[in-house]
This record gives sequence, structure tokens and C-alpha cells, in this order.
Amino acid sequence: MSPSRRTLISTAISALALTALATLPAQAQGLPKLKVGLMLPYTGTFAALGNAIENGFRLHVAEQGGKLGGREIEFVKVDDESDPSKATDNVNKLIKRDNVDVLIGSVHSGVAMAMAKVAKDTGTILIVPNAGADAVTGPMCAPNIFRSSFSNWQPGFAMGEVVAKKGHKKVVTITWKYAAGDESVKGFKESFEKGGGTVVKELNLPFPNVEFQALLTEIAAAKPDAVFTFFAGGGAVKFVKDYAAAGLKKTIPLYGSGFLTDGTLNAQGADADGLFTALHYADSLNTPRDNAFRLAYAKTYKLQPDVYAVQGYDAAQMLGIGMAAVKGDISKKAEFTAAVEKAKIDSPRGAFTLSKAHNPVQDFYLRQVGDKENKLVSIASKALADPARGCKM
Repeated sequence: MSPSRRTLISTAISALALTALATLPAQAQGLPKLKVGLMLPYTGTFAALGNAIENGFRLHVAEQGGKLGGREIEFVKVDDESDPSKATDNVNKLIKRDNVDVLIGSVHSGVAMAMAKVAKDTGTILIVPNAGADAVTGPMCAPNIFRSSFSNWQPGFAMGEVVAKKGHKKVVTITWKYAAGDESVKGFKESFEKGGGTVVKELNLPFPNVEFQALLTEIAAAKPDAVFTFFAGGGAVKFVKDYAAAGLKKTIPLYGSGFLTDGTLNAQGADADGLFTALHYADSLNTPRDNAFRLAYAKTYKLQPDVYAVQGYDAAQMLGIGMAAVKGDISKKAEFTAAVEKAKIDSPRGAFTLSKAHNPVQDFYLRQVGDKENKLVSIASKALADPARGCKM
């Protein structure tokens, strides 16, 4: 065989080998495991929420055979303690010490803001599976930052529309004095006042304070037509019980962002019965997609899923969509972003897309508590998109 023919055959074989290698799954190409940093609360007021998010995330990964985009997943966990003062150090450790490829977190809006700043500065992919801080998909928006949950404005705005349509004219609001509470009330106020109502008093207390008695006395004295509230986790349990114990439940209707009664109904018991909340998920959607999810979650964890589990599950779905598009190569951030931006996520909550600011455009449901479930009443707001004020992406 002539040298030139031998060279030609050798070159052809090499080309075929490279082509075959390019089509192999990422793991077969020898890429390491994809390091996913879970920065969630595992202690304190929001501990149950952090666990539900992780459960949901792991469920989707398990359904994909333990791989996303052909790469096995390695989890690195940090308890963020819902403490914004520790957040920057925690997220920097995940990126610089643990070399995570992707960040998933968090629940507390103040913690998520710190995560978003570091993610924006370093270009690390961040998917927020709960915290609704408006700025994350507002002024802090970036191509590498996504949210699988909601903005704080959204459930508040949806419930403001409902309360106005019910004919209430004077409302008192009450929440923790932090981003989630302030922004939820702001969304409520925007739509409620647009519908002809007036917020006559805005009450708040520091997070995670749960000494409500003085504020409940103020509500009783103000005699509003209704009360709108944002609390979550352990604080939501105590508020609902204290509201009922003060006798207010019988005289002044209580409406809430859905987090008031999500993941808290067993602890709230009969005191939550009849409460109306607005959220992007309900316990009785009764769709084939949601029924399959709820069955799989219950079988795996011996628990009923809530909105936090759904958000964790969808964070994994979004990561999987991006990873499949780049065939496991997380360094291809532009291609990753493009794939997630144009995706329709097949969520248990109902399919949703992302806005240009990477926040879900989704239905918000009016739910009413009964038999320890957040039962679907109607759609409070269809395909509600956050205004993403300040986003320059």
C-alpha cells in the first residue's frame, strides 16, 4: 500500500472515530460527574421547604436514570440557614472550593439575592427553585440565571384580583419585613387598588419573628373587610392558629399567598379550613401529568408533594433540557440558555414557558382549604407574567 493511500485511510478512520465520539453520551466520553450545588435551608423555619425541593429535584434525576445530558449527578449540599449574612461565603465555597457546575437555591429571598449576585459575577448557572425576590428576574437578571418557581409579585397580584372581584373595599396586609413579604404585598396592592380597593394599613414584623398578638389587636381595631397575608413555613402555621384563636377568622376573612397553606396544613389543622390562597399549584389539579408526579413522589418519599417539591422537580427538568441541548457540556452556556428559553416545561403544575427575564409565565390558581388539601376552585390569573421591571437582558 502506498504511503499516500495509507495516510488517507488513517485520516478517514480518525475522522470516523471523532464523529463517533461526538455522538456518544457525555459520560461515555469520560466527562466527570456534573456537580450540582444544593444551597437550601435544612434547619430553621424553612427546613421542610428545603427538603421538599431537594426531594423533587432528586425524583426527576432518578426518573432520568441518574443522569442529565448523559452525565451522572454529584450533589454538594450546604445548609444556608435562611441567613443572608452567610450567603455570599456559602455560595463562594460551593463555586471555588467544591467546584460545582450548577447552583440550585434557595428559599429565602435575601439568600437568593446574594446567590444571584455571585452567579452573575462568575457566570455560574443558577436555577432558583423557590425564592421569589423580584430583583432576581428584574434588575439582577442574567442569561445564566433562571427561576423554576415564581416572583413574589405574582401570587400577590393574582390574589389582589380575586379579593377585588369579591367586592372587598378595605384591606389590611400583614407579613414579615423582608423581600418576600414586601414584594408580595406590593403585587397584591397593585391589582387590588386597580380593582377599586384600598389597603388601609400595612403591618409587618421582622423575619422570623412570630409574636403576632399586638398586630392581631391592631387588625381587630381597624375592622377591615378582609386581611391579606404572606407567611410561609413555621411562621405560617403559627399565624393561622393565632388568627383563629384571636377570633378573627369568624369575623374578618383571611386571604393569603399560597405559601400560607402549602406544606403547613397538617400542623394548622382545622384552623386553616376554608382559607383562600392563590398559587401556581394546587393539591387537586387532577391532570394525568400531576397524578403521575404525585404517585411517584408518594411512593419514593412516603409523603404527599407540595409546591416546593414541584419547583424542585421543575428545576431539575430545566437543567435537564439545557444539558441535553449541549450534550452534557455545561461550558456551552449560550446554547444551554437558548434551549431553556425556548422550552415548554411539562410541569405537574401545568406546562409553562419562561419570560425573557427567565421567570415562569404560568397560571395562578385560587385554592380553598378543605380536608387538609389546597383544593382547586378556579384559575385566579391565566398565564401571568411578571413585569420584570429593571431587567436589561
